[in-house]
Amino acid sequence: MSDTPKHTVTIAQHLSRAAKGNSTEPTECGHFGLRIASDGRWYYLGSVIDRLALVKLFASVLRLENDGYYLVTPAERGRIDVDDAPFTAVALHKTGDGVEQILTFETNLGEQVIADATHNIVIVALQTGSPRPFIVVRDNLRALITRPIYYELVELAVAAPDDDKDQVGVWSAGTFFPLN
Repeated sequence: MSDTPKHTVTIAQHLSRAAKGNSTEPTECGHFGLRIASDGRWYYLGSVIDRLALVKLFASVLRLENDGYYLVTPAERGRIDVDDAPFTAVALHKTGDGVEQILTFETNLGEQVIADATHNIVIVALQTGSPRPFIVVRDNLRALITRPIYYELVELAVAAPDDDKDQVGVWSAGTFFPLN
C-alpha cells in the first residue's frame, strides 16, 4: 500500500491525462492542498511528498499568475501555497573567469540553470536588512539560493564594472549581477 494520499494520486493521474491532451478547457479545482515550504519540500495536507518523480510532475505544470501559484494543465487548474520560492538552488558550478565566467545553478529538482540575462540573480532585502538571493529558473519561477551557495557567490564577487566601489557582484554569461 502506498503512503501517498489518495487525492495526490488523483491529481497525478489528472496531470498525466492532461499531458496527453484529453481536455480543452481546464476545470477550476480550487486549492489542491499542496504547499511548497521554504526549503523546497512539497507537502500534501501537511505530509511530505517523498516521491521525486511526482514532485517533478507537479513542478512541470507549476505557474505563477498575478494572484499566486497554480498547477495548470489542459484539464485542471488548482491553487497551491508557496512559502518563499518553488525551488531551491542547492549547487553551483563555475567555468571561466571574469566577464567570460559562467555560473550554473542546480535546483533541488535537478534542473540546471545558467545565470544570464534571462535567468537573473535577484537579491531581495528583507526588513532585517539581510539579503534573500534568488535565481529565475523559468517563467518567472524562482529558486531560493541556499545560504551555502550564496556564500560561494560572495567568494566570487568582484567590484562593479562602473567603478562603484560600494557595489560588488558576480559575472555570468556576460551579465553582471549585483550582490548587494
